Amino acid sequence: MNVLLGLGGSDESVKTLRRTIDRTTAVGDDLTVVVVDKPEAKRSQDEMYDQAVDALEEAGLDDVTVETLEGDPGSALVDYAEQGEYDQLVIGGGTLSPMGKIQLGPITEFVLLNAPTTVKLVR
Repeated sequence: MNVLLGLGGSDESVKTLRRTIDRTTAVGDDLTVVVVDKPEAKRSQDEMYDQAVDALEEAGLDDVTVETLEGDPGSALVDYAEQGEYDQLVIGGGTLSPMGKIQLGPITEFVLLNAPTTVKLVR
C-alpha cells in the first residue's frame, strides 16, 4: 500500500508517526512523510521533521521520503495527496468530548472532507 503520513507538531502526530512506522515495518507499505507548518503546535516544523527522520532511521526505514509543506496545513496536505497516487492518507487528531464523542479540529475536518483518498485518523 502506498501511504502518505501527514504530521504537525502535536503529541497526536508523534503517536501517529510511531504507529505508522510500526505498520510499515510489519507489512512493508511504501511510505511518504510530509510535515506541515502548524504554528500553535508544541513542536516547530523543523523539530517535527528531525523527529520523523530520526524515528525512521531508528526503524531502518532509510528509503522513506520526508518533506516539509508550506502554507495552510489542511490545504497543503490535500494538495500533496492529490499530486501522488496514495492508497491512504494517515493523520493524527481528534479528541473525546465529555460525552464520549469525537471532536475534530479544523485541519483534521478539512482533510477528512477534502482528501482524494481514504483517510486513516489515529487518535
